[in-house]
Amino acid sequence: MKTQEFLEHHGIAGNPFAEEDAQNDTVFKRTCLETTYHPSWDKIYGDPADPSTAIVFGEKGAGKTALKLQMVRQFERHNESAADGRTFVVLYDDFNPFLDRFVSRVGASRPVEKALAQWKLWDHMDAILSLAVTQFVTGLADAGRKRPAPLTPPQARDLALLAACYDQSTGETFPSRWRRLRRMVGYSAWIGLWPLALGLLGTLAFVTAVAIGVNRGATGWLGAWWPWLLVAGAWGPWVVRRARATWTAFRIVRSMRTGNRTVGQLARALARMPEVDLAGQPLPLVPRSDDRYELLAKFQAILAAQGYAGMVVIVDRLDEPHLINGSAERMRQVIWPILDNKFLKSPGMGFKLLLPVELYRFIEREDEQFNQRARLDKQNLVPSLEWSGETLYDIASTRVKAASVGDPPATLAQLFEPEVDQRRLLDGLRSLRVPRQLFKFLYRLLVAHCHAHTGEQAVYRIPLERFDTVLAVFRRDQDAFDRGLAPR
Repeated sequence: MKTQEFLEHHGIAGNPFAEEDAQNDTVFKRTCLETTYHPSWDKIYGDPADPSTAIVFGEKGAGKTALKLQMVRQFERHNESAADGRTFVVLYDDFNPFLDRFVSRVGASRPVEKALAQWKLWDHMDAILSLAVTQFVTGLADAGRKRPAPLTPPQARDLALLAACYDQSTGETFPSRWRRLRRMVGYSAWIGLWPLALGLLGTLAFVTAVAIGVNRGATGWLGAWWPWLLVAGAWGPWVVRRARATWTAFRIVRSMRTGNRTVGQLARALARMPEVDLAGQPLPLVPRSDDRYELLAKFQAILAAQGYAGMVVIVDRLDEPHLINGSAERMRQVIWPILDNKFLKSPGMGFKLLLPVELYRFIEREDEQFNQRARLDKQNLVPSLEWSGETLYDIASTRVKAASVGDPPATLAQLFEPEVDQRRLLDGLRSLRVPRQLFKFLYRLLVAHCHAHTGEQAVYRIPLERFDTVLAVFRRDQDAFDRGLAPR
């Protein structure tokens, strides 16, 4: 007996329990994305008009990625209805490029643990600014001919400076993208070309004088030192300016251990900006967080000018980078610096940290100094993303209805014999704990039932004996899996 035949008999198109990852789950995206929420949803999501921080710990399969997708959808809906109070959402869920660059800067030959021990708060801030600025500039570019809301001259300068340091788009070359950005926001950098213009003018004058001298036969003056000194003097301001820009760019690139900007690219951009625009501006020249806080504030001011009332950073998939490879200790080294109350409570910003439950064991063992710095009591902490049997039952029922093509839609109960009543289902599903295990069990149960019958003698309801047998085997496998995770 084929599983598809069993499901079609009940009016269900496709297996609603085949997918285990919300990122690729079409049933979840089609229906459950906006209908099925965790009981702690309100605490985690908060008020989009006033972004807040939430720290969530959940085991594998508990629905952290599903929470991320749901938050993104709800923020999108909020932005559609609140043109002047939108929320800028940054997905900080791919650590691979940042960790790879960081390790290559601090020493690729070192053990990973020793390299990650040097990861600091400002590395997170640089990574977040890179994602945010790249996303914002791309949004402006995608708007086409529609000009962004007017920026004040200082804001246009700030955006050009932020893009020079943090824009990491690979869709086009950095010079052309930066030039187009300056044009869109109305930031004129022509005054920054005067040293180059002076050098070219001096060279042109020298070449013209030589040509005239050759024509008249008066070239003796070329043997004197003063013509060459005048040419060198004409290029002097450009040389000094480029040297300063190169030194500044070198310090920035050295300090930004998660960035991909080269010294040459950044030096050319800084040399184009008038010195008066750079004087006194915060730049990520040294490894510290103070300058990054000021740069974040400047970026938020630019967002406010474009109609964004707040900014939310969603952190997910911390355990997936190849340098971390599921290691709880490496995860702790990376995420602990971000647990800083000053940063997490930055005005106009909210952080949604969706973290593996293994990290909560480290939280429980931390000292008073860590607790005073992190102030987790103020961060909407969810120690465990738990699901009750009733909630898991509702999730399974919703998915069955979502995949149903009949009228009335199919229900979860009709897949079982009458003796497998709701109470028995609730007791069995409660032990599965998380949605991913729920889907795995129901998928295994459907396959086991169909494999036990032929197509000629099909049985379209699952008996209690089959339910109990498959559940017992699945629990045993689940316990073995849990014991395998314990040392990590």
